[in-house]
Formats: sequence, C-alpha cells, structure tokens
Amino acid sequence: MFEHLKEDIQCVFERDPAARNYFEVLTTYPGVHAMIFYRMNNRLWKWNIFWLARFFSSLARLFTGIEIHPGATIGRRFFIDHGMGVVIGETTVIGNDCTLYHGVTLGGTSLNKGKRHPTLGNDVVVGAGAKVLGPITLADGARVGSNAVVVKDVPDSCTVVGVPGRLIANKKKENGVHPNEQKRAHMAKKIGFDAYGTSSEMPDPVAHAINCMLDHMHSVDDKLEKMCTAIRSIDAEFPDISIPEVHICEITPPEAHQDCPAQDICSNAPGNDGEENVHIVHFEKNIQIVKNKILD
Repeated sequence: MFEHLKEDIQCVFERDPAARNYFEVLTTYPGVHAMIFYRMNNRLWKWNIFWLARFFSSLARLFTGIEIHPGATIGRRFFIDHGMGVVIGETTVIGNDCTLYHGVTLGGTSLNKGKRHPTLGNDVVVGAGAKVLGPITLADGARVGSNAVVVKDVPDSCTVVGVPGRLIANKKKENGVHPNEQKRAHMAKKIGFDAYGTSSEMPDPVAHAINCMLDHMHSVDDKLEKMCTAIRSIDAEFPDISIPEVHICEITPPEAHQDCPAQDICSNAPGNDGEENVHIVHFEKNIQIVKNKILD
C-alpha cells in the first residue's frame, strides 16, 4: 500500500507542471488526499470491514470533494487533477498510469449488484466533466474528451468526444491529409462556402453532415461534367452555365419591419446585378394571421 502511495505522489510531478515539491503536493492536492484515503479504505474493504471503509470514504468526500468507493479497483500511479466532483463507483476497475480530471463520473447504469461500472485500461485519460457509464471497457491508451458521455467500448489508443461519445477517426494519408480534403476544398470554393473547418476528424455531427454533402455534390458535379463532355462530343449545342455565388442573407426581427414594407434584403448583394436576386419573404405577418385564426 505504501509503495503505491509513493508512486501516486511521484506521478503528480510527471503530469502536473504546477507541482513544485513533495510538501506542496502532500498538503494542497485533493487528488493525492483522496488516494491516501482510498488505499486505506480499500484495504479495510478487502478485510470485510465494510462500514468503516465506507465511513472513511465519506470523510474523504467531505474533505476533498472526490468520491471513490472503497470497493473500486485502482492500479498504480493514478492521478486525479483538480479533483472536485469526481465519482468512481464500486465495481470500477482502473489500470495503471491513468489520469482523471475534475467532474469525471465513472458510473453504473444498472441496479444489479454485479459488474455495472466501467473498466479502464492502462494509460487512459478522461477529460474534465466526462461521464463514462455502464460496464464498458476503455482499452489501453484511450482518451475521453471533456464533457463527453461514453456508453460504449473504446478501442486502443482512440479518442472519444461529444454527447453521446463518438470516436474520432484517424484515417489519413501518409502525408497527414484526408483523402477527400482537397475535393471538399475545391467544391467549397466553387459554391462559395468556406469549409476549412469541416474535416472528418472534427467531433461535430453538423460538420460531418457538411462533409457528406460536399462529397455528394462533388460526385454529382463530376457526373454532370462527364455528361456535358459527352453531349458536346456529338456536336450538340450546350450553353455554359455558371454557378451563382452564395451571399449571406439574414431574416431580421419582425419589430424591425413594423413600419417598413417588405423588401428583398439580398437584392443589392454583390454579384446579383438584379438578375438572380435571393428573396427572403417576410412571413411574420402571415404567421400572426394564422395564429389569430387558430385562436378564433
């Protein structure tokens, strides 16, 4: 037990650049205090002194803000940074060299007394505010982003972000460029939309949807180009059609138009030249009329 405590203290210097000396770590780090209590409580739990183990565990939560069930299994060199709000359930299993940040919950999703909490492999890092729920496994080297909610297994050396947790793909070329990135950039430029932030690695379902649309549009555009080439090859007349630019338009609040007639907000947008204006209909009054009819 004392050997493990020594390693728990030593690993603080490896993972927190703010740590300066042993005295500071021993007196000011709640994560270290919680681990000192846990090592003792876990020993009591194994000796079947359950009530005393839970009592000291409650004291540790009172003083540190960290709740670690004495029945949990925690490996060596475990570090809780900042600590406040961390919850580790009874059947949780944590490997060696793992790191948790504040607000992390390793919780259960079942009322059964069996295995109901997560299992973390070696060298796992769980970011601030993340929730890892149920009897799932985070394999060695897994990373969980801040505020993520993980309810499924995570493979080796993978990163999970978002709600619910989504794996960040690492499918890249040898030069580090996504296979479709150049195509997407070309299509984005063609339609006047700046999509530099919409890589498939971006943990955002909206960005992923935009990527899919850009890929689909590129495929459709490629097919159309081939069709146009085939039509021109038989000496058919086929006019060149330019793709209109995309202009930023917005719908202003209804109170801004109470004394103003409806007008085209984008009619003077550069590049329109009065030919292909983008019309935004002021439908607030129509909505109000419909509401009045429903109420009547």
